[in-house]
Amino acid sequence: MTRAEIFFWERVRNKQILDVRFKRQYGIGPYILDFFVPKANLCIEIDGGIHDLDEVKRKDINRDAFLERNGIHVLRFKNSEIENDIDRVVESVKLKIQKSL
Repeated sequence: MTRAEIFFWERVRNKQILDVRFKRQYGIGPYILDFFVPKANLCIEIDGGIHDLDEVKRKDINRDAFLERNGIHVLRFKNSEIENDIDRVVESVKLKIQKSL
């Protein structure tokens, strides 16, 4: 896990948000999701700088489309968002989970 992923994991593990379980490095189809909330069918991806490359952006679009077709909602955050404003990120995740329950 990257530093940002570890930082995020420390904030969500052990049912700290709405008493729901987060799984990390969770496989769905051909993809490994950074984080998955089964109860809310929610994928959370934390993207480093490599995700700014055109080729990686295309792969992310295809990945997100696959997940959405399979009923899984996707939230993406940049490493800098996690490192600089983790409270806002956690609140965004919490709101998305609440809407999905």
